[in-house]
Amino acid sequence: MEYIVLALVLALAFANGANDVPKGVATVVGARLAGVRTALIWATIMTVVGSVISLQLAEKMTKLFTSGIVSATPTAPFAAAVLIGTTGWVAVATIFKLPVSTTHALIGSMLGAGAIFASSGVQWNALLAKLVGPLLLSVLVAYVLTVIVTVASRVVRAKLFARSMDKVDLDEAVLVGAGGTTITQTVVEQKHKLSVLSLAHWLTSGLTSMARGMNDTPKIVAIGSFALVGGMAPTTLAIGVAIAMAAGGLLVGSRIAERMAHDVLQMRCSEGFAANLTTAALVGLGAFQGLPMSTTHVSNAAIVGTAGTNLSRLKGKTVRDFALAWVVTPPFAAAVAALAYVLLG
Repeated sequence: MEYIVLALVLALAFANGANDVPKGVATVVGARLAGVRTALIWATIMTVVGSVISLQLAEKMTKLFTSGIVSATPTAPFAAAVLIGTTGWVAVATIFKLPVSTTHALIGSMLGAGAIFASSGVQWNALLAKLVGPLLLSVLVAYVLTVIVTVASRVVRAKLFARSMDKVDLDEAVLVGAGGTTITQTVVEQKHKLSVLSLAHWLTSGLTSMARGMNDTPKIVAIGSFALVGGMAPTTLAIGVAIAMAAGGLLVGSRIAERMAHDVLQMRCSEGFAANLTTAALVGLGAFQGLPMSTTHVSNAAIVGTAGTNLSRLKGKTVRDFALAWVVTPPFAAAVAALAYVLLG
């Protein structure tokens, strides 16, 4: 059973990478700063960096997911059931190009399997304060902060430059030069401004990916630590999780990257910068404080926040699909995990 648990841990990490790694760089793709493959390589590198950093910050998060939800001493069948429920849903969601929360799926799986494994040990009272509250609040805060950052950045740009950075597209500027005509001073200035903003956008996308690695790695390691193979140290398991995450992001991450980049709203570079700045700050803070932030909810709320009150820019069908997937996540994972525990127990 220990080896089965290890395989399931790595499978969950792979599925998590496929669904979550793209979230940090979806705005980069949407703003046409890079292709999907280049963006995913950058996100993967920074995710691994975050996973390594999480080794120094994982104590609070690990404790929450090992005893803060189900207080009974876990067993290998319980760990396997939780992993099956979580991996099953994240994998299905990725196939259908739906960005979902691994955190929510883990919580749902632990509650579903825990209700059968040790119903008296399920910490229902702690869920609102430690899990549900922070997850829901992060969505609202992400939206509000991104609106503020977006508006503030527009005001600053209006004061610093006579024209908005977004009015001249970088591709358009390149075409002007390629056509043999004289590149005006305005175009040169716009290219410079776009270059600076693009660099800032790349930086915040990397920070978002790093924060996601810091936040998600301890959760997966915590479940795997229920049944460590041959006494495997958590550090060794975390390294394996990081590698599996990286593989998932590189091999399958394009599905989620393209959906988030193009099917939510048409994004400007400055808006992508604002969304990533908010996501990196909130998810990173959650990792440092041991709060299980959902990168999915935070990043999507931040992207929506770039539209401000102009919700007509959003693609309604995509928003509906995402919202439905978020609602389905906990009960689906709980049901699969409960069934898996009955079969394994």
